[in-house]
Amino acid sequence: MSIRHCISLVLSALCLLVPTGFSQVHYDGPGHPWRQRADRGPDAVVDGWYYNLGLSGMRVELVEEAPTHLLVKHVFKGSPADGKVQVGDFLVGAGSKAFKTPHRNGYGMDVFGPQGPLLDFAVALEDCQRRSNKGRLHLDLLRGEKKLDVTLKVERKYGTFGAAYPLDCKKSELILDELLTYLIDQQGEDGSFGIAPHNTFAPLALLASGKTKHMAAVKRNVQWHARTTKAVDEGSLINWRYMTAGIVMSEYYLATGEKWVLPELQEVYDFLHSTQYTDLAQVSKRVQETHPDAVPRDAMDSHGGWGHNPGYEGYGPICMLTGQGALVFSLMSRCGIEIDRARHEAAYAFLKRATGSNGYVWYEDSVAGDEDWADMGRTGASGIANLLSPYKDSVYKRRALTHAAIIAEHPDSFPDTHGSPIMGMGYAALAANAERQSFRALMDANRWWFTLSQCTDGTFYYQPNRDNAGYGDDSRLSASALTAFVFSIPKANLAVTGKKPK
Repeated sequence: MSIRHCISLVLSALCLLVPTGFSQVHYDGPGHPWRQRADRGPDAVVDGWYYNLGLSGMRVELVEEAPTHLLVKHVFKGSPADGKVQVGDFLVGAGSKAFKTPHRNGYGMDVFGPQGPLLDFAVALEDCQRRSNKGRLHLDLLRGEKKLDVTLKVERKYGTFGAAYPLDCKKSELILDELLTYLIDQQGEDGSFGIAPHNTFAPLALLASGKTKHMAAVKRNVQWHARTTKAVDEGSLINWRYMTAGIVMSEYYLATGEKWVLPELQEVYDFLHSTQYTDLAQVSKRVQETHPDAVPRDAMDSHGGWGHNPGYEGYGPICMLTGQGALVFSLMSRCGIEIDRARHEAAYAFLKRATGSNGYVWYEDSVAGDEDWADMGRTGASGIANLLSPYKDSVYKRRALTHAAIIAEHPDSFPDTHGSPIMGMGYAALAANAERQSFRALMDANRWWFTLSQCTDGTFYYQPNRDNAGYGDDSRLSASALTAFVFSIPKANLAVTGKKPK
């Protein structure tokens, strides 16, 4: 075992030993993550990165010294809580029930999940939206030493999620319709939605709607991908861009059959073919200086994977990108692009080396532990790539179902994914969709997240996380695009969501 792999396993073990006194977002030093801010957009008025409490209009902080309370840090003007709840209040109960379970949201197998006041509040918030409760949300507050009972009048037009949400669910359909309109409004003049997760999930959600009125926005995004990709590109962190382009452009071609897309797809394929790591000669000379412990130990170390940039630089190829690369090749194959099968199989072999016997995929081409698990984004990317494999060998379907099963067995880490949590959530949902019960388990366990992430203007909010990738000026766009995409999965209007090839 290489030094690099030993270090990876040690780091994994340390992550799993985070004490339960820490929250999901890690009380780390002077106010992390609460001190982070958005400089622009609707969240710029908030002085930190706090949990959104759904349609109530409140943002709260988890306090280590008061694990059964929620500390109010912001109240949006004009929201149901405006004039009734003040910054500095402690929420100690909701729905006429006191919060009794301490929050245990941490990073580790024993502490993932919303158990505690966040979950209790989510249940009470959705329950108040039932027709019989008329939107009345009863709250118990502590204001200094004074105990207060207040009642909020919450918007009832959404109602509650159906048992099979987002399938056969009026609330999900209403949310989806509003979010698709919002996404079109957020699209740039050049056709881009922003960073890679936005440019993946926003156009895919719009395309999955199957509605003609959304197709112009999708085409503008595909044209932007076409203009900004080429067979040779020396941009930084470039593989993320090309994975997104390959997925979106392939889905668009499969939906429309527009021939102009094919040569553009060929350019993306040529680029990804050249950036995939398959030979020691591709190892950057700087790796010896910058990451000496990451130097490949032999020709098969990291073979077949993709890293942030072409070949082997930094700490080398990673599973999140390699899963996307295998998926892109599968989608392109459906479009008629000739795929180098040896290269494609090498990507699948990379992912297999990273997969424990329980189906969990580790960061690189090594196994974290056969019983270990954590964030499921990498597992999701590998799962959907295997599910869409163009090769007849049944091993790919079996691997996909194994990935779906581990996601369903441990759905609590869904919103707490390494690197880009929004991207990880999207891929985890895709992989879970390989098996109906797995998708159901994932959605049921994270109903609280969709309930609390919705804001009073109908957009969705990126909740605090152990990583901060995606929080800031566009945090509403991140969570809104992700939610719209996940809610569109049951429609099966995309190859990645179950549409059969012609």
